[in-house]
Amino acid sequence: MPSLLQASAAIFLYVATFTRAATLPTPRNYERAAFLAGYNIVNLRIEGATNTIYEAPIYSGPRNITTSSGGTHLCDGTNLNANPHPGNTCTDALDAASMLARFPYDGTYDAAFQDFFITSIGGTTETATEFWGLLLNYQFTPVGGCQQEVPPGDHVLWAFNAFNAVYFLKAEPELVALGPGGTTVVTVTDGMSGVPVAGAAFAGQLSNAAGQVTITGSKAGVNVYKATRSDSIRSNAVVVAVA
Repeated sequence: MPSLLQASAAIFLYVATFTRAATLPTPRNYERAAFLAGYNIVNLRIEGATNTIYEAPIYSGPRNITTSSGGTHLCDGTNLNANPHPGNTCTDALDAASMLARFPYDGTYDAAFQDFFITSIGGTTETATEFWGLLLNYQFTPVGGCQQEVPPGDHVLWAFNAFNAVYFLKAEPELVALGPGGTTVVTVTDGMSGVPVAGAAFAGQLSNAAGQVTITGSKAGVNVYKATRSDSIRSNAVVVAVA
């Protein structure tokens, strides 16, 4: 049975590979004051039309953001007086991740709301009926991405076609350590409501009425799975370490 340390190392390996960087960005000297004024580390996931564009912790904070369609504007949580003090926002996290993982994004800017309207991320662009949605801890944000500040450790989700999704899939536990032939149960729920989701594909199986799938440690190494359903937003990654 692999130890928790081995499993943690597996998680780190997955994150480093996914983001194509082994460490989170370090603030430069002139950014140290900004760190004290709102920089932190949050959990960011971006689900495109056909793939996960980004899924990892990200270090970010207040900044000027530039898009091709919207120009350059301050994004620090005080937009439209949404918060009394500058802080890390959902769009700040998106911008930082785009620089770290080198994927493009675009958005228009609405001066009346002092906020960007994200139209494209990682090659997935809005259509006449499908748009990018923003959730914080699996709930739609009540304000725009430059107004919504994010406490350390919270979960930001940018999801394509979010407004037509039936469920926002969530799979737990996120880390599983198994020996060869060992088994465990992964539960798939709707992150927004907490109800179990049946019929979600996970590791070659479909979740039952209780949202459960039993997986077996048959393939040695680090295996990454996600729950999917055609009418829903795919889940977070579940990392299964078998040794």
